[in-house]
Amino acid sequence: MKLHELVPNPGAKKKRKRVGRGIAAGQGKTAGRGYKGQKARSGSGGALYRQGGNLPFFRRLPFMRGKGMHVRNRIKYNEINLDQLADAFKANAEVTPESLHEARLLRDTRNPVVLLGRGEIKTALKIRVHRVSKGAQEKIEAAGGSVELIS
Repeated sequence: MKLHELVPNPGAKKKRKRVGRGIAAGQGKTAGRGYKGQKARSGSGGALYRQGGNLPFFRRLPFMRGKGMHVRNRIKYNEINLDQLADAFKANAEVTPESLHEARLLRDTRNPVVLLGRGEIKTALKIRVHRVSKGAQEKIEAAGGSVELIS
C-alpha cells in the first residue's frame, strides 16, 4: 500500500447540498424555503428576542433589583440546625465539618458551616464550626456541650 492509494471508506465523504442552483438540481427556485413569508426572505428570522407579538422572553423574567443581588464575594454557608444534630450525633460526640459531611448534612463541603438554633438539643456535644448563632450557642451550653469557632 502506498500513500497515493489511501482513500476514505465508501460513504464517508458526502457532497453538501447546493440549493438554489436550478430546477435540475432538485432544490431550485424556492430552494426548500416554500413560498413567501418571513422565513422565505433573505436575512430571515428576525432578532433573537423578537417573538412575533408575544412578550419578549427577557421581559417576562422577574426583574432583579438592588445591590444585594450581585455581590461577587458573598460567602455561602452550609446551614445546620440543632434538631439535625440531635438526630445525627450521640452524646459527647465531636461535631466538625468532616463529621457533618460523613453524616450527609452538608450541601457543599467547600463552604463554611454555620450552626443555627432551630429545635432543641438534649445531649452534650463538642462542636467545632465556622459560625454559630447566639440562640444555638446558649442551647448547646445549657445542654452541657461546648462550641469552638474555627477560621
